[in-house]
Amino acid sequence: MFGLKKRHQKLDRVDNETQRVVQLLELHGIEAVIDIGANEGQYARGLREAGYRGRIISVEPGADAHGKLQAAVADDPHWTAAARMALGETPGDATLHLSNRSDMNSLKPMAAVTTQAFPKAVAAGTDMVAVARLDVVFDELVGAAARRVFVKIDTQGFEAEILRGATAVLDRIAGFQLELSLLPLYEGETTYLAVLEQLDALGFELHLVLSGNFSRRLGRQLQFDGVFFRR
Repeated sequence: MFGLKKRHQKLDRVDNETQRVVQLLELHGIEAVIDIGANEGQYARGLREAGYRGRIISVEPGADAHGKLQAAVADDPHWTAAARMALGETPGDATLHLSNRSDMNSLKPMAAVTTQAFPKAVAAGTDMVAVARLDVVFDELVGAAARRVFVKIDTQGFEAEILRGATAVLDRIAGFQLELSLLPLYEGETTYLAVLEQLDALGFELHLVLSGNFSRRLGRQLQFDGVFFRR
């Protein structure tokens, strides 16, 4: 696709960050992508536009976004929307804090700094959602045979909890892409340094940094994405 052949050969130039991610998925022999916090399917559509043709399984807890996600996957036989749920460390029911921007829905309430950075984002009520551990639903999502799975997590401050709920299947996860925050944008959020240490302890190294969100209003970087592969 991008002239990628063997691991020791230089990767071709690409036009955007998503194409670079797709190169790395191919380089590391990824069999399937689990897209956690899929919203309406923007990440999966980006992978497709960048040339990724493998399996994608998208997970989204918000009712409105999940409905749009189901419509988005309809014409793609290799892209599936899982049943509506959230993923985390402790199974059960939890409160999903809704925003007028569905991509900012979270199992954690917004912090004050987030409303300063995004003043048009306002609370829009709550909803109850089922929470499952990734290691419990892993076979349901990708099948028992999958051994090199890439997990993207963009869950508005709930990334560390999802990692703690994946412990029993870490040997089947070849890589992660996580949204990492430089300061807590949601109450109780684990910020980037602690998550980097968490991933390092689990045996994953940072291979690529993606640009993320810069706030012109606050004059500082808020988030970036890290792409990690097993050491």
